[in-house]
Amino acid sequence: MATDAEPARTAPRPRPSWRHLLLLAGVAVVAYGLDLLTKTIVVATLPLHERNEILGEFLIFQHVKNPGAAFSLAEGMTWVFTTVAVAVVVVIVLFSRRIRHVGWALLFGMLLGGVLGNLTDRLLREPGFGVGHVVDFIYTPWMLPAIYNVADIFVVSSLGLFILLTILNVNLDGTRPPKRSKAAADAEPVDGDAPAADGEGR
Repeated sequence: MATDAEPARTAPRPRPSWRHLLLLAGVAVVAYGLDLLTKTIVVATLPLHERNEILGEFLIFQHVKNPGAAFSLAEGMTWVFTTVAVAVVVVIVLFSRRIRHVGWALLFGMLLGGVLGNLTDRLLREPGFGVGHVVDFIYTPWMLPAIYNVADIFVVSSLGLFILLTILNVNLDGTRPPKRSKAAADAEPVDGDAPAADGEGR
């Protein structure tokens, strides 16, 4: 017979959802592949700093090297962003087994692919390992005063999806916390009001 002294059994860890893991991995591969392909084409065909108007001022390709973060921010802190990118990848891998929702699988897939795309540049491109400059080439002056790349698009898209899932109150496992009814909220005592004691007012 079990007693109170016996240690409580810990709940088994949930098994990963392979369907959602495959979706995450597939999105990450597509994002990473598109980023790598476009950067390879730009480096091979567009000289550094050369400006090529694709759709007038609406879409411009301009090859630049970015030592900073996304959208050419915080230049000169490459090692910091390299470390942060590695940490993000580790966090995604750790949290991926808990995903049971398509939206979160898409989010983490886009984020993983985008982060790996720019991390590859920082690790393998000049001037050296960990401090390599990221290839940026997309310029839309009507929208942003910065030049960015495909990886940045996927990272920003994942942040937008994160905001949406947060507003919808969707957890990683696809569940939503139950909404409290108005009657239940009204029934709760207000802070500072103690429940009446037995016999009070008699």
